[in-house]
Amino acid sequence: MNAEFTPLFELTLSEKLQLLEDLWDSIALVPEEIPVLEWQKEELARRKALYLQNPNSGSSWEATKERIRSQRNGI
Repeated sequence: MNAEFTPLFELTLSEKLQLLEDLWDSIALVPEEIPVLEWQKEELARRKALYLQNPNSGSSWEATKERIRSQRNGI
């Protein structure tokens, strides 16, 4: 462990979570700096092509959320 960061490990859990949230928020301010790997671009292109071939093959966001909630609740 880098001694420079030791104080971070002494934070309370609540403080650590807040720090993580603050870091993520600062990253979200510059999305253009977040690298998109080539394999991710290829996968997005593949999924888009499948969707364009059959636009009715997917689920709406509302249906997807409901399915996830139902699975999580054991329904």
